[in-house]
Amino acid sequence: MKYRNLPRTDLSLSEVGFGVWTVATNWWGHIPDNEKAALLENAVDLGINFFDTADTYGEGFGEEVLAKHIGHHRHDIVIATKFGYDFYDTLTPRVGHQERSQKFEPEFIRFACEQSLRRLNTDYIDLYQLHNPRIDALEKEEVFETLEELKTEGKIRYYGSALGPDIGWFEEGEASMKERSVHSLQIIYSILEQEPARDFFPIAKDCEVGLLSRVPHASEALTGRYTEVPDFDESDHRSHRRMEWLREALRKVERVQFLAGEDTGRLLSQAAIQFALYQPSIVSVLPNFTNLDELRDYTDAVDTPPLTDAEQGELDFLWENNFELEELSPNLTEV
Repeated sequence: MKYRNLPRTDLSLSEVGFGVWTVATNWWGHIPDNEKAALLENAVDLGINFFDTADTYGEGFGEEVLAKHIGHHRHDIVIATKFGYDFYDTLTPRVGHQERSQKFEPEFIRFACEQSLRRLNTDYIDLYQLHNPRIDALEKEEVFETLEELKTEGKIRYYGSALGPDIGWFEEGEASMKERSVHSLQIIYSILEQEPARDFFPIAKDCEVGLLSRVPHASEALTGRYTEVPDFDESDHRSHRRMEWLREALRKVERVQFLAGEDTGRLLSQAAIQFALYQPSIVSVLPNFTNLDELRDYTDAVDTPPLTDAEQGELDFLWENNFELEELSPNLTEV
């Protein structure tokens, strides 16, 4: 494993991190409990030290599962969690994948932090992230005054923003970095999903903010496993993405096969991770682990040949020319 420093902090993160939502929910397929434990324990053995979760994952289970299986590694790992959704409101039950109500009032932030500390069985959180904040939350001085107080009290070490594609995006990312001086910004970035992340790179460099890149495989289109859109279970997050988007994503994947194979020394899934790591402002990549084979392949990605400037140039050309698929629907984006 290789590591990168999160700017303006003393945190060193594994270039491949672990997105805990796959072992905390059924949104990325069902994983038996014994396999969840094996994934987390083997991740540490393979050098992963960065674990990204949220208080809403499994309504707290995403934090509890870390404490249960790798809590004995607490001082050797970096834990990031998130806050901002009021899943404690039992009077308003969640329906399917519908978004919960958000709260960013100081009292709720403090309450949520204490609950996360309890579930994680720790007395500090390394990286505390606003979960899918809208611009109005980022404009509230009291939000960041509260976070600074929590830092002073030693309950959190640093804070950042984690952006959601349908909730808050470029405006929120820019404000987080330029106006709020967050230490990290979590984004979506992959060969197939590059906007608005590309616009964040110069801002992150100027503001010394570390980017955390999730779903590098674009709903698994870039794993090399699929040639046709699979039938996902209704509970699976991917079943809620437009089938048209996934079909066209797989057509684009055909254009990037030059990144993989014996001549390159990488699998396509590994090339997708190296694509993200090509950007120096990206500190850690968060693929979705659902089995031990994926865990090994994706962690091995850091030891495969980095993308060459020529390969990156070809990818830039394909992105700017709609992957040379003229018949694609204009401005078709994922939901």
